[in-house]
Amino acid sequence: MRMSKIAVYPLLQKAKLEGKKQLAVLIDPDKAAPSHLKNILEIAMRAKVDYFFVGGSLVMGNALDDCLDFFKRHSRIPSIIFPGSVLQMSAKADAILLLSLISGRNPELLIGQHVIAAPYLRESGLEVLATGYMLIDGGAPTTVSYVSNTTPIPANKSDIAVCTAIAGEMLGLKIIYLDAGSGAKHAIPEAMIAAVSQNVQVPVIVGGGIRTPEKAFANVQAGADVVVVGNILEKEPQLLFEMAEAVHSFDKSLQSH
Repeated sequence: MRMSKIAVYPLLQKAKLEGKKQLAVLIDPDKAAPSHLKNILEIAMRAKVDYFFVGGSLVMGNALDDCLDFFKRHSRIPSIIFPGSVLQMSAKADAILLLSLISGRNPELLIGQHVIAAPYLRESGLEVLATGYMLIDGGAPTTVSYVSNTTPIPANKSDIAVCTAIAGEMLGLKIIYLDAGSGAKHAIPEAMIAAVSQNVQVPVIVGGGIRTPEKAFANVQAGADVVVVGNILEKEPQLLFEMAEAVHSFDKSLQSH
C-alpha cells in the first residue's frame, strides 16, 4: 500500500535535463468505471507510464477522491490533479497543476479561482505546480473552451503561442501546457510545439487529439517533454502500450545516432 507523497517537479526537471520524454494518462473520474480503472492501471504499470493526470471539466460527487485513492493504493505512478474547476481538489493526490489560463482573457481563470483555492492548497500538503495553460484550436469546440469562455489560440499562429509561453515563463510559471482540449479533431501542430519548446526552459506538456503512437512520437520529436493521452484509451486501452513505447523510444532513437 502506497500512501506517501511523490515529489513530481524534480521528476519533470530531471527528465528534461536528461532528454527523456514522458507519458501521462489523463483520467476523467466521471467516465472511469472501476473495471476501466483497474484495466488502465494494470496496463499503465506494465507500459511504465510516468504520470496519471486526474480530472475533468465536470467531476461529480466523490469520483475524484475515489479515483485518486485507487491509484495511490495500487501503484507508484505519481497522480496529479488536472483540475477543471476550483472544486476539484483532493489531498489524496501527489500534486496539482495550478492552471493559469494564459491563452485567454478570463480573469477568473488567470487569478480569480486561484485566490479561492489558495488557503486549501496551503493546508492540503499537495505539491503545487504553477502551470501556464494554453488552449490551442483543435478544429472543434471543446468543453474547455465552452466552460472557460475563452477563444483558443489559432493552430497556425505559432508566434502568438511562443510569446504567450515566454510571458508565462517570465511570470514564474514552472510548466507550459499546450492543450487542444478533450474531443479535439486535430492535435497541436508539431511546428507550434517546436517553436514553443525552443523558446522556454521549463517543461512543456502537450495534450489533446493525440490518437496514434506516430503522433505521440512526432510530438516528443518536436520538443514536447510530456505527452498526455486520454480519450482514445476509453475505446482502445491496449493502445497505451504502443503510446508508451513511442514516447519512451525517443530516448533510444537519440542514443542510436
